[in-house]
Amino acid sequence: MVDLDGSLGEGGGQILRTSLALSAATGQPLSIEKIRAGRAKPGLMRQHLACVNAAAEISGAKVEGAQLGSQSLRFAPGPVRAGEYRFSISSAGSCMLVLQTVLPPLLLAGAASRVHLSGGTHNPMAPPFHFLERAFAPLVRRLGADLQLTLRRCGFYPAGGGEVEATIVPAAGALQPFDLMARGEHRSSHAECLAPGLPRHVPTRELGTLAGAMGWSGEQLRFGTARQNEGPGNALLATLAYEHVTEVFTAFGEKSLSAEQVAHGLVKELREFQKSEAAVGPHLADQLALLLALAAWQGKKACAFTCSEVTEHTRTNCAVIERFLPVRFAIVESRQICTVRVSPA
Repeated sequence: MVDLDGSLGEGGGQILRTSLALSAATGQPLSIEKIRAGRAKPGLMRQHLACVNAAAEISGAKVEGAQLGSQSLRFAPGPVRAGEYRFSISSAGSCMLVLQTVLPPLLLAGAASRVHLSGGTHNPMAPPFHFLERAFAPLVRRLGADLQLTLRRCGFYPAGGGEVEATIVPAAGALQPFDLMARGEHRSSHAECLAPGLPRHVPTRELGTLAGAMGWSGEQLRFGTARQNEGPGNALLATLAYEHVTEVFTAFGEKSLSAEQVAHGLVKELREFQKSEAAVGPHLADQLALLLALAAWQGKKACAFTCSEVTEHTRTNCAVIERFLPVRFAIVESRQICTVRVSPA
């Protein structure tokens, strides 16, 4: 039994999701207390409960404490089963976080799986669909596995109702570790705005403000495809493609923010990333740590990446990973570039 304190580090839902994923992937039972103790509303909310139920379904786990508001959970998985699954969040909670929970164990299953997800696809405080499709999925492929994502319908807060299909194909053998130390030559940049159900001037102003600040031209600006009945919603995305990696940054509109404020918030994040020579930004670093830890464990070889910032979120994730896998992280930080190395223990 792996005993975890949910108030560890940043004390959020990532501790639960990573521990569920690795419990199912390794077959180690899990006991976790003080779930989301660092949040204003601690305990399991709908999207967290959806992650628990999804992890239980793919592994036939026995679960105690899987109720709304619960701050303790016991999770005893069985063997992970590849197959076709449907997971739904009745609220606008992020279904992309459910995908992140079941992906690691299904990557280690004996056959391909198809996962149908419904809920929020573009949520604040969660990786949006386009981040996973453009930035994360290519890194899964570099491990020798495959992840194909299809967006059927956008889902924004508070309505939700998004639909995503994911095809997960395990590697033919062990996952293959790789180093990602530099982003490489810049290939392209573009911005797009998904704003279904909002007046046309909102995305026009957001894109115009971003273009003016970044020096981007008209062909780099796009109005994203989303049907009116998929809104209201407002997600401004910037995609930066490099030789070795693609990064996606997102800002979400709110009633209290002007279109210009939304754009300037995204510009600040883009400039912070561009000041660094690191391969990935802080959000992708968090996701890459788990992928490379699985590969270092299976491939029995150390690997590393560089990032522009190591957040408390990433540090906490690394600490949880070390509780389940025989790997060790070493983090070296400087002002412009940070190096994260994971080695078999």
